[in-house]
Amino acid sequence: MTEKQNITGWINLNKPLGMTSARAVAAAKRTTNAAKVGHAGTLDPLATGVLPLALGKMTKSIHLLMDATKGYRFSVTFGEARATDDAEGEVVATSDVIPTAEQIRAILPRFTGEIEQLPPAFSALKIDGQRAYDLARAGQEVVLKPRVVTLYTLSLLGLEGRVARFEAEVSKGTYIRALGRDMARALGSEGYISALHRSRVGPFSDKDAISLDFLADSVHKATGSGATPWLLTTLDGIPAGGEPRTRCCIGTDMTITAERKTALIEEYAVEKGDTGSPEVQVAILTERINNLTSHFQTHLKDHHSRRGLLKMVGARRRLLDYLKAKDARRYSTLIGKLGIRK
Repeated sequence: MTEKQNITGWINLNKPLGMTSARAVAAAKRTTNAAKVGHAGTLDPLATGVLPLALGKMTKSIHLLMDATKGYRFSVTFGEARATDDAEGEVVATSDVIPTAEQIRAILPRFTGEIEQLPPAFSALKIDGQRAYDLARAGQEVVLKPRVVTLYTLSLLGLEGRVARFEAEVSKGTYIRALGRDMARALGSEGYISALHRSRVGPFSDKDAISLDFLADSVHKATGSGATPWLLTTLDGIPAGGEPRTRCCIGTDMTITAERKTALIEEYAVEKGDTGSPEVQVAILTERINNLTSHFQTHLKDHHSRRGLLKMVGARRRLLDYLKAKDARRYSTLIGKLGIRK
């Protein structure tokens, strides 16, 4: 048997559809012949995208990435609820209500910032030492407690028939399956996650992620040379020893408190019950932008959060352009009240 290699570093793996995270780790371990490999954040078999793999001493840093901001692109299919809240489960409820893009955008502010979320019954959370999904598969009742999670950004990318595509950046502990389920119910419909792709975990992006085939090919070509082009030996905020220089580059709070969000909605609502008008959305975005701008005064090298800031500024600009074209008076009143330059 070939002796295992003491390799330390990271692999930014693009997990393929249909493979469990455990199988992906095992495949990478066989390919690299590394003595120790772990992953930072499970992806369901039906999900694709970024699965950071830690090798050797870097496994000591996995807990830092578990706390990192994560980015997702996902699709919600309306009209059906599934037992697992994704395409794998059986249909448990149906609805004839298919929301419009305008209706979907109107509820998005309710699902940004700090929200309370009930995890799916088919989850890896433990109840009295047993995994919730094991109890659910055995037909036993699964009682989970709601938990507070944070959605930093949430936007609708498109709607085709019953399928809506979204993009979100979220905190640790956020279940996208629960998000899709809850948004559908808020719209008076039913829904499940029909596609899920993780685009980012802290400093890891899908733009740089490699496939298992690419990893195997790279390892084969480098055999005997000692070269490891597939291995990341340093990350911003995580040196090779496994202890962080700073936490800011791994996850930054871009949100506001639930109380502050409620106050902004009340202050900027156009009418009673309004939670999604341009005024409300711009006010919430401006609060987050201001908070994050203040954050950069002491965290100049937090490049990943800066990307989030640019997204929010762009989203606010699009909302303001829409409002200006629709109602110039409302536009002028809003920017004057918020102190936004024209």
